Amino acid sequence: MTPQRVTLITLGVADLDRSKAFYSALGWTDTRRQEGVVFYQMHGAVLGLFGLADLAKDQGRPGAKLGTGAVTLAQNMTSEAEVDAVFALALSAGAAALKQPEKVFWGGYSGYFADPDRHVWEIAHNPFWPLATDGSLTLPAGTD
Repeated sequence: MTPQRVTLITLGVADLDRSKAFYSALGWTDTRRQEGVVFYQMHGAVLGLFGLADLAKDQGRPGAKLGTGAVTLAQNMTSEAEVDAVFALALSAGAAALKQPEKVFWGGYSGYFADPDRHVWEIAHNPFWPLATDGSLTLPAGTD
């Protein structure tokens, strides 16, 4: 099994119902719920929403103040118009705009928003990284 993989991303949230409503408004459908946690099946991985206090306890750090914002989650889109549409949907669902979508120095187009718990998402179109029909991304062979 390759060590270069991520199978589960867990976001600590202050209000599980609020966060679930936010991701539902973005079109995400939860796959499984357990006491204090909600899971979303993604392409080859799972996203979990877990109450902050319960997550700290699960990590063996009960009472720890967990932070956000030092990691960026990203979704690549097939066009600038898709970036704009997803960004607008996120704002209408309660996200905070961090950077409006715009053309960027590396030749693509992207914007950033924060979900209700300040987890940062980038929505981008990278013309150099084509997406599969299912939306998955495999980096093209590079020339370093």
